[in-house]
Amino acid sequence: MDLSYWTMESAHYFNAQPGVPDVRKPLTVVLDGVERRLETSAGIFSPDGVDKGTAVLLDEVPDPATEGELLDIGCGWGPIALTMALRSPNATVYAVDVNERSLSLTAANAQRLGLPNVRTSLPDGVPAETRFATIWSNPPIRIGKQALHELLLRWLPRLQAGGEAWLVVQKNLGADSLLRWIADELGDSYDVSRESTSKGFRILRVMRRAD
Repeated sequence: MDLSYWTMESAHYFNAQPGVPDVRKPLTVVLDGVERRLETSAGIFSPDGVDKGTAVLLDEVPDPATEGELLDIGCGWGPIALTMALRSPNATVYAVDVNERSLSLTAANAQRLGLPNVRTSLPDGVPAETRFATIWSNPPIRIGKQALHELLLRWLPRLQAGGEAWLVVQKNLGADSLLRWIADELGDSYDVSRESTSKGFRILRVMRRAD
């Protein structure tokens, strides 16, 4: 498996095996309106809580599809995937990351919350035939434009007909130019729009039109 498109030398959380010790510690956060007691560790994205972009995403977007397959691209310790699973208990949520520590933490946190509908997976572990009714992501903008484009083109075309992807992107990190690029790349089979702006972040929506 080629992990190079997510690798950034200065960021442990873009590596399959972080270069810092895995020391688990308690984490208390509010997800889906309720205080949750989870666990976290170093070497992952936003280890101390819900980062600002993810918080905006969770506050701004409509509920995910109630059934089918859902996707969180870049799960970290699990705030997006866990929220999707809480809101859609009859759906299957794929929590994808290249960081194996992130996958371990998300799986452990799903178990703590009694969420059997969360499946953690490396990108290549998601069955090729799987299509998603909803995708939520705070994509890793800082991996660079080319790597980010490759990442999005890997997953956005796997929306099912009528499925929606919701992305949160910081306004001053190229959200508007990314929106135009997505629209150009995906073409007329998709509706691509900027849905809202909050606290310096854009919420982008991508919907695959029904066949």
